[in-house]
Amino acid sequence: MAAEESRCLLGYPASDSYRRVQNKKLYLATFAAVLGPLSFGFVLGYSSPVIPELRKINDPELRLDNSQASWFGSVITLGAAAGGILGGYLVDKVGRKLSLMLCSIPYVFGYVVIISAQNVWMLYFGRMLTGLASGITSLVVPVYISEVSHPKVRGMLGSCVQLMVVTGIVGAYIAGITLKWRWLAVLCSFPSCIMLFFMSFMPETPRFLLNRNKRSEAIASLRFLRGPHVDHEWECTQIEASVWEEGLNLSEFKNPSIYRPLLIGVALMFFQQVTGINAIMFYAETIFEDANFKVIRDSRMASVVVGSIQVCFTAVAALIIDKTGRKVLLYISGFALGWGPVPWLVISEIFPLKARGISSGACVLTNWFMAFLVTKEFNDLIGFLTSYGTFWLFSAFCCLNVTFTAFYVPETKGQTLEQIEAYFRRS
Repeated sequence: MAAEESRCLLGYPASDSYRRVQNKKLYLATFAAVLGPLSFGFVLGYSSPVIPELRKINDPELRLDNSQASWFGSVITLGAAAGGILGGYLVDKVGRKLSLMLCSIPYVFGYVVIISAQNVWMLYFGRMLTGLASGITSLVVPVYISEVSHPKVRGMLGSCVQLMVVTGIVGAYIAGITLKWRWLAVLCSFPSCIMLFFMSFMPETPRFLLNRNKRSEAIASLRFLRGPHVDHEWECTQIEASVWEEGLNLSEFKNPSIYRPLLIGVALMFFQQVTGINAIMFYAETIFEDANFKVIRDSRMASVVVGSIQVCFTAVAALIIDKTGRKVLLYISGFALGWGPVPWLVISEIFPLKARGISSGACVLTNWFMAFLVTKEFNDLIGFLTSYGTFWLFSAFCCLNVTFTAFYVPETKGQTLEQIEAYFRRS
């Protein structure tokens, strides 16, 4: 069905669709939310400059051997997997806004533990806490942005999640050139504190408020996000039509409108991680050293270059995704242009409101469990398959990604969340 026909069938005023909306405060709310992914990026990037330093440190209680270094890099993925489960619970129980504010606590506390670390186990614990916060962030932020956005800019704003992640990674790489590991941890704690401050002034999402029967607050949220010249009552009515007041029962996962988007989301998260990207980003400096970048400064600069390329192409994806669509980018790209931002965007769009928390939690759990396997076993894979074999294996999974996208991933460009939900019900 054509997009225009779909809009008309669902009462969508195609001729006037969000034409008079004012996006300034929507962009402000998005900025406040994506400070979470910026923190998340600092967590991911922290290990790359710090591991070589901790391998050579004089203190035997803090010095990392090869096995400890792999745990230091990968333990955050276990924390993030737990954060995905916790985030799935929090996002439905306390709301999107409060969940984002709460995740600032393990970010800051985790870095405090790292800064005051006296042994390797304190380093692990601090990384686990920052991983927990990252897991909550990676679930809640895409949901928040997708629910406050409108179809004309939802793709661009949703792609900003991955853009801020890679920006945080590059920020950690660059800062790691001059800062020692404790001071780098101090710097990495700042974005989450700023997020806590800004989010306290932002609205809750209209969909969550309507799901809690808070219609007047939902109207106020829409007025903040869209400006005064849009028909807030109309949009509120459209959202209300898809809000299910009753809770979600496990038996309802037999319903294709719930289990189909869940399977698609889980598969997208699986395929995103088996590209091997997190192993490359976690161990970027070590990889370049092993590739004969013998001077430490050269390997650090090479890591910065890789991260900067990711930032540039993720920014390009954010600018073009609402014109090209999601599937086109998944077909043609490398990671930063498509498989980085698009899966997170798609899982924030395809789940019905009543299943959004638990389904998103399952996807984040899958993502971070696979990230743990890939990052923890990366060095063993290289030992078993050699570097060439390991990267050929990642390439083979990239080919499978394209096949899966062609047959199973729906195109969501230009559709409201309610239209996407209706698509799965009809299917």
